[in-house]
Amino acid sequence: IQYLSGFGNECTSEDPRCPGSLPEGQNNPQVCPYNLYAEQLSGSAFTCPRSTNKRSWLYRILPSVSHKPFESIDEGHVTHNWDEVDPDPNQLRWKPFEIPKASQKKVDFVSGLHTLCGAGDIKSNNGLAIHIFLCNTSMENRCFYNSDGDFLIGEGHTSVYFPFQRGMRFSIDVFEETRGYILEVYGVHFELPDLGPIGANGLANPRDFLIPVAWYEDRKVPSGYTVINKYQGKLFAAKQDVSPFNVVAWHGNYTPYKYNLKNFMVINSVAFDHADPSIFTVLTAKSVRPGVAIADFVIFPPRWGVADKTFRPPYYHRNCMSEFMGLIQGHYEAKQGGFLPGGGSLHSTMTPHGPDADCFEKASKAKLAPERIADGTMAFMFESSLSLAVTKWGLKASRCLDENYHKCWEPLKSHFTPNSRNPAGPN
Repeated sequence: IQYLSGFGNECTSEDPRCPGSLPEGQNNPQVCPYNLYAEQLSGSAFTCPRSTNKRSWLYRILPSVSHKPFESIDEGHVTHNWDEVDPDPNQLRWKPFEIPKASQKKVDFVSGLHTLCGAGDIKSNNGLAIHIFLCNTSMENRCFYNSDGDFLIGEGHTSVYFPFQRGMRFSIDVFEETRGYILEVYGVHFELPDLGPIGANGLANPRDFLIPVAWYEDRKVPSGYTVINKYQGKLFAAKQDVSPFNVVAWHGNYTPYKYNLKNFMVINSVAFDHADPSIFTVLTAKSVRPGVAIADFVIFPPRWGVADKTFRPPYYHRNCMSEFMGLIQGHYEAKQGGFLPGGGSLHSTMTPHGPDADCFEKASKAKLAPERIADGTMAFMFESSLSLAVTKWGLKASRCLDENYHKCWEPLKSHFTPNSRNPAGPN
């Protein structure tokens, strides 16, 4: 697969099998080259400022409207009901979510969607949801699109994340039993965070975001191709007799894209104390309040730790934001045991959290020298200004909730020395 480079760029692309398939000088000619259909995909209101206006023109063999009526289907564990269970302000941690065995039941991406938590309202285009997907087979003659918002999808074993923006059809092939994480945002799109005093360069660089070039399949499906639509939190399916991936050419700035987290340019404290974890933000979905996000996508990648006279692991914290964390691979520095790849944790609004007792004792006594942190590890956080409600599946049906999570802090003990302001440290 070939890609174009750049975040949010205005791009043009033609499948080389049909050179000149983009119309010259206009978007919607009376007759398109190669007798294609012109179709606009709008990701923003027509009258949005140019800086936020998102749309692409697609030139396709048949338009998207060529399908039979949508019919409601079983949504399984997909929900937007944030009142299924009573609120729970406790620290929550999930063991690795169990993937169904292919030998027992075939489950594709859509059938394996499970809503873990969320907040807000789909109909008013304000809010988010966090989903887990658990699957063991590819989507055969099936595709999916989301009318409710953008999906940021990360497969559980890789550092590549795929944002599929609202309305974009996609199909997921898997080659083994697979799980992963999805951050869904309603009514807004992901964008790069402002860099402020950092300057022009750093964090996720625009050139590292990759956009797939035009490629089409002119394929009939006599048995029927199923298009699945998530609309107002429910799932609907429509049949058509051709593949929907029939775009021969396109131009615009409303596209799917991918990003490899290994390309993130890490910035960190080089003197003392911690910079706030916002320096690890890859993408943000802004709210109407300046500096406050519906959701931030934050990572904790391999990096150097050099801060002097500093407790280097993450500090103890109570936050006005909600923090969901997942582990792609490795061992998270603040909790070497219990927080495992394929699992997750949720620290809700103003719920205390921080390093476990073992991490505190070791870090408080460690000799401070430059050291590599998180080599072989990739942890991430979905942080939100919304107060997230956990679903019934998350608290009960998943059977992955770690009932003993709180015990990792029980061994913490007082080190208070009322008669000595400056106890001797390890250095």
